[in-house]
Order: sequence, then C-alpha cells, then structure tokens
Amino acid sequence: MQEIDVNDIFSIKNESDFESVALLVFKYQAKFNPVYKKYLNILKKDVSKIKSPIDIPFLPIDFFKTHRIITETNNPEKTFLSSGTTGMVRSNHFITDLSVYEKSFIKSFELFYGPITDFCILALLPTYLENESSSLVYMADHLIHLSKHPQSGFYLNNIDELAQKLQLLEKENTKVLLIGVSYALIDLAEKFPLKLKNTIVMETGGMKGKRKELTRLELHNLLSQKLGVKSIHSEYGMTELLSQAYSKGDGKFFCPPWMKVFIRDTYDPFSFLEYGKSGGINIIDLANINSCSFIETKDLGKINLNGSFEVLGRFDYSDIRGCNLLIAE
Repeated sequence: MQEIDVNDIFSIKNESDFESVALLVFKYQAKFNPVYKKYLNILKKDVSKIKSPIDIPFLPIDFFKTHRIITETNNPEKTFLSSGTTGMVRSNHFITDLSVYEKSFIKSFELFYGPITDFCILALLPTYLENESSSLVYMADHLIHLSKHPQSGFYLNNIDELAQKLQLLEKENTKVLLIGVSYALIDLAEKFPLKLKNTIVMETGGMKGKRKELTRLELHNLLSQKLGVKSIHSEYGMTELLSQAYSKGDGKFFCPPWMKVFIRDTYDPFSFLEYGKSGGINIIDLANINSCSFIETKDLGKINLNGSFEVLGRFDYSDIRGCNLLIAE
C-alpha cells in the first residue's frame, strides 16, 4: 500500500488532489484502524471496490465515546476529551502526533484570516478552560503564543478586564480576534456594550446551560448590536476532528482543502442529498490521519451552491455537546 505523507494532506489544492489523498487515507485506516476495519466488515464493504470519497462509509461519531479510535501502529501523544455535563459520556480523541493538529489549525486559520502575527488574540472560553483536555483550548493557546502580541491571552470570568482591554486596543487601532463561547460573549455584550471597529468577534457556539438557547440569527443580531460589529464570525470544530471550518458571517462555513462536508439523508444514512437540502452532516477530515477521517456527526445541515455549508441544529436524540448548539431559523 502506498505510504501517506502528511504533507500531501496539507498540499491539497483541488478536487482531484482531495479524492486521491482521501482514498489513500481510507485504505490506510481500513487496514490499520481496528474499530473502523470491523465496522467496514459488519457493513460487508469491499475496500478494493471503493473508488470515490462519496462511496466511503462514515463512522458514527458515538464510536469516539465507546471505542478506542486509533490506528494500531501508533500510540497517543495526547487525548482530547469533549466537554459535557456531569455523568455524560465524553468523546475521546487519541492524538498520535500533535504537530499534525498544529499544522492543521495554523494553516486553516491563515488560509481564512492571514498571518496570525497580524492579530492580538483574546480568548473568552471559561467553560473550556476548566477542561484540561480541550482541543479548542489547545488551539487557542497556540494561536495566542504564535500571535506574539503582549496583550493576547485567555479570560475566564474577568469580563470587566476584557472590556477594558478591548477599549484600549481599539484606541491603539490594534487588529483583534475575540474568540469566545456564546454565553460568555453575551455576558460581555450585555454588561459592556462596545463599538468595535478593529475586532473580529468569533463565536464557537454553546450556551452550556448558562442561558436560554437562541437561534443563530438571534445570537448574532444581539452580539452585532451590542458590540458594534457588522457581522459575527463562527468556528465549526469538535473534539473528534483536527480541522475547523470558518464562517465570516451569516453562519455560512467554508472548509480548508483537506476537509469536506457531505449531507446524508436522515432516513437513509448511506445516501447523500443535493445542494440546498437539509440532512445529517458527514465530514471527511484528512488531518485525522491516525484516528478516523470519515465521520457521521449528529449535526443537521445543508450545503449551498457556493460550496459553503450551514449548521441547522442537532438530532433530537443526541447528547447536548459543547459546540454549535445553535438552531437556525
């Protein structure tokens, strides 16, 4: 079997590149990931007959809660755990090479926003900071350090200090990225209305039971009005992924070249829907080289003609999770 070079994953430039690398990753994981291999056997899938990414079976995301999803030739360097309430079964993502995750989130961020060093990065992630094994905190921490800005940093519950910092940075015309969990951004916006001209406000979803759930439109309108920005950006990621999609407004997300979203029929999980129709979100994340790159999520969404996708909610029977609880109108 042809060996996979991680650099090939992050060098994908077009659909042809994506398809060829995706098939290589599939064959590798079908052979060396015991859980995925067994899943394919149960489905009676002949690996040699898979000729296109759309034919690849997707592993239900709940397997990350109940099984050890890792290729047998590797040992984990770190384990990321999903957030959750007391008593909830949490997902485990075993990371064999943190440098792959770092390369993924750095290249993805700079693809959409330019050099990290252009920003002062302020992270308002109180509930995530309490989870020492949060992949989001790991990413934010690295972006903060890579920004090399003396004012970059985390904020737990000290929103008074954060509001003062934002006002100071505005006076200095500093380019700021404020990334935060939804309920904490609402707390900031309601307590300290601001006029932010040089700040990107990015929500990661999640009310964590702290506030009443809002539609995405309600949340974005509230934050836009209170913080004085034209649009609210969003990050779509999860513990089980090593890549993120980004939205610069209106909840329309775009993936980096090594990540792709499909919409499955909610009544037939092995068939896919055309543009504009809503169903379950399936994700190919080729950065998940040593776990599983082909994941059937519990999110509902649709793909638009321009290639963006929208998150419309969650399956009713799904556990509440930390990210992207928003329901679109």
